[in-house]
Amino acid sequence: MAEKNKTIATNRKAFHDYFIEERFEAGIELYGTEVKSLRLGAVNLKDSYCIVKKGELFLCGAHISPYEKGNIFNRDPVRTRRLLMHRREIMRLDARVQRDGFTLVPLSLYFKGPRVKVELALAKGKKLHDKRDSAKEKEAAREIDRALKERLK
Repeated sequence: MAEKNKTIATNRKAFHDYFIEERFEAGIELYGTEVKSLRLGAVNLKDSYCIVKKGELFLCGAHISPYEKGNIFNRDPVRTRRLLMHRREIMRLDARVQRDGFTLVPLSLYFKGPRVKVELALAKGKKLHDKRDSAKEKEAAREIDRALKERLK
């Protein structure tokens, strides 16, 4: 049976600011009210990033809004959350980040069955001229699509 993945949030800014080299999946350590808040879609990954500290992987800067009915059980919305991956994978990612100048960026949060997963990417930062080139390519592709649609009418 194929598992359905229900996307909670995506980080569109990551695709604008970085060249995505490789993608990974990681679990995330959450508390109950955070999961309830995620089910409502109250999350923002815009300025988030991942770091490796003492052999563990952490998600920093992700904003999960407090659950309205959570009262005293709510946690800090921008707290650092631990990501769950095999130690061997974490060490390999850390080596690439240290040696090759990559960055670990979360691309999306989604439910995989009852579990919440994070899609991570090993990414290289884009310079301003790279962003302009990407914008020109997208605009050219849009123009071609428009011209084809007009031609087919």
